[in-house]
Parts: sequence; C-alpha cells; structure tokens
Amino acid sequence: MNVWTRRVVIGTAAVSMALSVAACGKAGDGAKGGGGDGKTIGLLLPENKTTRYETFDRPLIQAKIRALCSDCQVKYNNADQDTQNQKKQFDALITQGVKVIILDAVDYKATKSWVNQAAKQGVKVIAYDRLAEGNLSAYVSYDNEKIGRLQGQALVKALGDKAKDSNVVMINGSPTDPNMPFFKKGAHSVLDKAVKKISYEQDIPDWSPDEANKKMSAAIDSLGKDNFQGVYSGNDGMAGGIITALKKQGVNVPVGGQDAELAGLQRILKGDQAFTIYKQIKPQADSTAEIAVKLLKGEKIGSLTDRKVDSLSGEVKGIPAKLYDAQIVTKANIKDTIIKDKVYTASQICAGDVKKACEAAGIK
Repeated sequence: MNVWTRRVVIGTAAVSMALSVAACGKAGDGAKGGGGDGKTIGLLLPENKTTRYETFDRPLIQAKIRALCSDCQVKYNNADQDTQNQKKQFDALITQGVKVIILDAVDYKATKSWVNQAAKQGVKVIAYDRLAEGNLSAYVSYDNEKIGRLQGQALVKALGDKAKDSNVVMINGSPTDPNMPFFKKGAHSVLDKAVKKISYEQDIPDWSPDEANKKMSAAIDSLGKDNFQGVYSGNDGMAGGIITALKKQGVNVPVGGQDAELAGLQRILKGDQAFTIYKQIKPQADSTAEIAVKLLKGEKIGSLTDRKVDSLSGEVKGIPAKLYDAQIVTKANIKDTIIKDKVYTASQICAGDVKKACEAAGIK
C-alpha cells in the first residue's frame, strides 16, 4: 500500500469512526444532534457497480473535508442505483438539519424538486460528477464532451489504417446519467467522420456490465462476427462484459472504455482492451470538499470555480462550476499516468496472470 492510499484509508477509518459515534445518538436528537450544528456535510453517491465511487471518491472527499475542518462530520450514503432510495437519503439529510449536500445523482432529472425545495430552506447543494437539475450552488465534474472525443480518437487510433473501412458497435452508458449524452456526442463527433459507419448502438441502463454483455451478444448475432471492426464502450465496467461476449464468439477487435478501473487497466496490459480514459479523481474530490467547507462557513467560492454552466433543461443559468480534463491511457503510458499518480501501484496492477504482461510493458 503506497503512502497516498494509506492516508486515504486512515482518513476513511477516522470518518467511519466519527460516523459510528454520531449514529449512536439517542432517538429524537433530530437536528440538534444531527446536521443542524453547522458542522455536517452530506455526501450522496449514486451506485457501487462503478468501482471508483467507494474506492476513491468517497474516501478522498471525506479525508479532504476532515483536513479542512477537523470538527466537521460527513453523513454518507450510497443509493445503490435507486432513485427513490436516494430521495429518502436526501430528505433525511434535510430533516437532520444538514446545510450542505454533495449530490451525485442517480437520475439527474428526478432531483429538480428535491434540490429546489432544499434551496428554499437555505440548503446548499453541490452537483458532483453529474449535473443534477435544480437550483444548485455549484457543480464539479469533467469536460464530458471532450472525454467522448478522446474515446472516439483512441478507438480510431486503435483501428489504425483500417478505420475508414471499419464498422463500429457503440455500447453507451445509462440514459439517466446526464454525462452520457455528452460522452456520446463527443464520440460521435469523431467516429461519424472517421469510420465507415456505426452499425449497432445501444444505451445501457445503470451502466450494467451484464446488460452490456447481452447487448454485445445481440450485436454479434445481428451483424455477424466479421462485420464490425471495433467497439466503443461507455466505461470500463461495461467493457469487461463486452469483451467476455466477444471472446465467447471468438471475436478479437479493439474495445475502449473509461474510468481507468483496475480490471480495465489489467485487460489493457493483457491486450484484451485497447484503452481507457483516466480522469484524475483526487483534484475533483478535493475541489468539491473545499467548496463544501466554504459554503458551510458562509464563504464565497469564486476562487474555486472558473466557469458558469446552465442546467441541461436550461431552467437554471450560471451555475458556478469547475470542470477538469482527462487523458487517454494505453499500454504505453500506464506507467507514466496511473502508477506515477499513485492511483494504483505496480504490484496492485501486476497481480496474478497480469504479471508477465506487466514485465513485457516494462512495469515492475
């Protein structure tokens, strides 16, 4: 375990202990013992099928909040991809008197009434990673259309000289994720010009690897094994399901993903996956924590946000935002990106059957 990971684990343990103690308060304490003391920040994440949320986002945000405000508490919940569950979690934070909530929405459209009601009660909501609807105080994410363009560019590069004669299958992410249309738009802006055609395209609810596997199998049945030359996958989790379906049918074509998940990086080294998109989660998490603490203290956040964005519905204008860039990761630069930034150590990546592939790539 590297120093950075160890710090995060220690930070997480400290927050977990604090939460356990807080949870032992007497029934009926309500806002007084909950978030009404002006020292509590709510953190609501959408799901755990994508490994980044529990592995990185949650501990990083918690650790940064603790570093900035030693007597602050974080009330955390994961919605497990259930919108109604997330609404209950959100409402519970309001009832407990929490004044700042970091929200990564399961369904961005569903949040409008919750966020607007919270704003009327003086609760500041920060949209994290996904741009929720409603009267937000801030938004922290990535330039998601650019990420889509990077995915498209990386797939075209993987196809090489054959790109112009290639048919491509597109397996997109969840339609309830507001980032997905931007990924799709960015990818199409590149692929539509660079390849022969998109011969099959599907959106996958919940970013489900199992559903992606089924859709890939359906695509193979529909098109035939030899009638497509590459696959765009919305993220690494789905890429895993897609690659399983391809292998079962004996098909070997470039597949790309997103998120730099450990399993995705290992598939890249073994030659099963062509690329992923690496989004530095720590700067995003740190910025969000800094904004949350400033809002909690009633301070201005202009120094932390460098642009304004409008909600996707167009109903809310000029939301203060911070958007980060991302980069393509292939076998050639895992060492200089993922390992250099201590996202994963070489020993974590090179475990088991990946060891030989790591040695061949010069990773030790």
